[in-house]
Amino acid sequence: MEYEMRIPPGTPSKLVEEVMEKYDKLEFKQTEQGPVIVGEKQDLEGAQDIIIRGLNQRIKELEDK
Repeated sequence: MEYEMRIPPGTPSKLVEEVMEKYDKLEFKQTEQGPVIVGEKQDLEGAQDIIIRGLNQRIKELEDK
């Protein structure tokens, strides 16, 4: 079964590219509600981990300035 996961606003395209390269079964779609990634639950969970880790790293970089 396929699920959709919304990409959080402000997520760098580099992170989305990293996710799409690592999980080749995922599909990127633009919807009226914003961009989403479509795929199997376990792949989306892995993608979510990458996105969260990347966003947290970026926040830490900005806090250190």
